[in-house]
Amino acid sequence: MPTTVKRLHEALSEADFPADRAALVRYAEQAGADAATLRELHGIPAETYGSLGEVERAVSFAVPQDPRERAARHRARGRPGLSEQGREVGKHPIVEELGENRDS
Repeated sequence: MPTTVKRLHEALSEADFPADRAALVRYAEQAGADAATLRELHGIPAETYGSLGEVERAVSFAVPQDPRERAARHRARGRPGLSEQGREVGKHPIVEELGENRDS
């Protein structure tokens, strides 16, 4: 499970900024941060961060995809590299409502 903004704030509540990645990880470990938060902090670029907001922008809060959702999304997209002309596309809503365009 990925970390949340709340858990990140709790882990870095005592952090002094500016701080580099190693210092942020130490602050989080001292605060008793969970494994997901520590993993995300280890994954941020090795830079000096001037504020908690900068750390938030560097951390990924994305939820991992459920395998069923990923498979459904893959089926909906079609085969990779297939152009729009090769995909089955339903009728345009205006054509459905008004009928075919008759060379107007």
